[in-house]
Amino acid sequence: MIDLHSHILPGIDDGSDSLEMSLEMARLAFDDGTRIIAATPHILPGVYDTLSSTIAAAAQQLSKAIAETGIDLQLVTGADVHVVPDLVAKLKDGAAPCFAGTRYFLFEPPHHICPPGLVKLAQAAMSTGFVPILTHPERLTWIEHSYDLICQMEEAGVAIQLTAGSVTGGFGERAQYWSYKMLDEGRVDIIASDAHHPRRRPPGLSRAADTIAKRLSEDAAKAMVLHNPRAILDNVQLPAKPRTVFRSKKPRSGILGWLRG
Repeated sequence: MIDLHSHILPGIDDGSDSLEMSLEMARLAFDDGTRIIAATPHILPGVYDTLSSTIAAAAQQLSKAIAETGIDLQLVTGADVHVVPDLVAKLKDGAAPCFAGTRYFLFEPPHHICPPGLVKLAQAAMSTGFVPILTHPERLTWIEHSYDLICQMEEAGVAIQLTAGSVTGGFGERAQYWSYKMLDEGRVDIIASDAHHPRRRPPGLSRAADTIAKRLSEDAAKAMVLHNPRAILDNVQLPAKPRTVFRSKKPRSGILGWLRG
């Protein structure tokens, strides 16, 4: 599996606070079946003034440490890019990094306030060749009264990323409800862990993938934790999503075999 959202780099933001913790997170991710994980620290001016060069250097050091411990986990870089007025300029000059040289980037709006012009900002990024990946919309506190904006962005070409813990109920019934709604409507492109800590916010995608396989289909689960993340890292267009998704019966056999293979 491929996890495109984590805060695994040590000492940069509100994620891992030490190399030891980062290595523990790497081990947990690998043991759960993840083979590629993206280090995506926050970039939020005035709070997390993280530089692209800082992310690259920290990822290089962590990759070396992971290899030295014998964990066969590949680390790629990106960032959890918060919404700012000059977002497009930051994308163009590399201050807001995309995934590993691709045109895809994590696009995080404010958690508690829906900013004016959000759809236009996403469209401006897309008009210059970038592809926003809207991070964990199911956890936004304003989703109830602005769900139509999320739908507008998704229908315009913004990719949708749900948090694995939301799908499995770890963020409560509300986040799970909106996760299921977007899954059932065929709006979701990828599932990611958004891991911050080995115990409080651990990495891992298999439980969410299993839940999606049972609710939708095994193919849908594979797409969200493997094929679509791979397409993003390969910088190719994501496949079209069906607008109507029928819930299927429970798969005849579990999917944990291919998840952990």
